[in-house]
Amino acid sequence: MNDGFDWDAVRESLPLLLEGFKVTLLATVLGTLVAAVLGLAVAVAGRAPSRLVTVPVRAVTEFVRSTPLLVQLVGAAALFNTVEPLYIGIAVLGIHYAAYTSEVYRAGIDGVPKGQWEACRALSLSPRRTWQAVILPQAVRNVLPALGNYAISMFKETPFLAVITVQEMVFEARKYGADHFAYTEVFTLAGLIFLVASYPTSLLMRKLEKRLGH
Repeated sequence: MNDGFDWDAVRESLPLLLEGFKVTLLATVLGTLVAAVLGLAVAVAGRAPSRLVTVPVRAVTEFVRSTPLLVQLVGAAALFNTVEPLYIGIAVLGIHYAAYTSEVYRAGIDGVPKGQWEACRALSLSPRRTWQAVILPQAVRNVLPALGNYAISMFKETPFLAVITVQEMVFEARKYGADHFAYTEVFTLAGLIFLVASYPTSLLMRKLEKRLGH
């Protein structure tokens, strides 16, 4: 045990934390892709004319939004205990955030002027062509900064994956801290790595918001 800040522990734990950071980054990137695609599908399904589609979609979305991410992770790990924990973590992160990004997409779709829908009908465009060529390009452009902010939030919630034994950065930090009793040093270092990774992304999102006129 050291009375002061142990710089040797920092140097020794850095490679381990960077290995864990690769897992953190992978979970964030893949989880964001799942959330972006699934959220869009949920938003479009929520506008279906049949209640047989919209009611179950809203029920599942509300359930996901109303339950903690940690509970979802532990529940999914218990149900699918033969699946690699990292895959479960990515899927749960993606589904959890899809419930929120679907609302972002919905707002973006609602923000498309009614005249655009009327013009599509006047030109006899098919529903598929209307969505692909007219509505979605405008809706997605409007919500890009919000989607980016959700990606940053997901990045900062990846430590929850340690609960289901995904060996991301905080998992490695906790393991090293327990083995060497150097929690202060290793968690300080993990926090700095999170800061270095997320702050430039936050600045990028702000610039994007200004550029898109939000």
